[in-house]
Amino acid sequence: MADRKAELAANLARVEERIAGACGTAGRAREDVTLVVVTKTFPASDVRLLAELGVRDVAENRDQDAAPKAAACADLPLNWHFVGQLQTNKARSVTSYAHFVHSVDRPRLVTALSEAAVRAGRETGVLLQVGFDGESEPAAPRGGVRPADVPDLAERVTEAQGLRLAGVMTVAPLSGPYAGRPGETFRRLWEISTDLRSRHPAANMVSAGMSADFEEAVAAGATHVRVGSAVLGVRPRLG
Repeated sequence: MADRKAELAANLARVEERIAGACGTAGRAREDVTLVVVTKTFPASDVRLLAELGVRDVAENRDQDAAPKAAACADLPLNWHFVGQLQTNKARSVTSYAHFVHSVDRPRLVTALSEAAVRAGRETGVLLQVGFDGESEPAAPRGGVRPADVPDLAERVTEAQGLRLAGVMTVAPLSGPYAGRPGETFRRLWEISTDLRSRHPAANMVSAGMSADFEEAVAAGATHVRVGSAVLGVRPRLG
């Protein structure tokens, strides 16, 4: 356990150096960017070690893994972020532990999360996942609402009980005009965020960038970067 804690501490230090460097280059304050450590496939024991090392924001992308892990770490001062594509039938479980859901991309999911949050007596922060695989496509392969549909979906969230519109999120696309161009993707997301904030000033979270490209996300204005392998190492194979 001591060896694993030392490994995580060293990895965190390297990631912190990268974030600080990106903030410096972009002329931004380091405290403007929140590191969200994506702990998917790693055990609750790693989450505990991360908490001991000062991490306060952790993310998962599968409810079947996240729910028991969050329960096992319920005594820790953590913010839980759900970042994976979400089926409506998982809304009740996810709202029981997630402070933020980054992957809201359709009205049916807004309705399901709202009903679940009200039932649980909780308020859930919602980020709209924007898909850039093809702005003219009806749906992106990795999930995401079309940029043109963001305003309407945002209104749905603001009208829904139990939900709070927190901002926008994206994943660098694998296809379409933005494929292989994460910097341009993140700049486009910032433009969408700026427009959203003109109508909803409190929706100021911009979740973008992962281990390989978060410097570009920071340069484009991201407030939250989702980093997994650079902190935790190569992921175990899923069974």
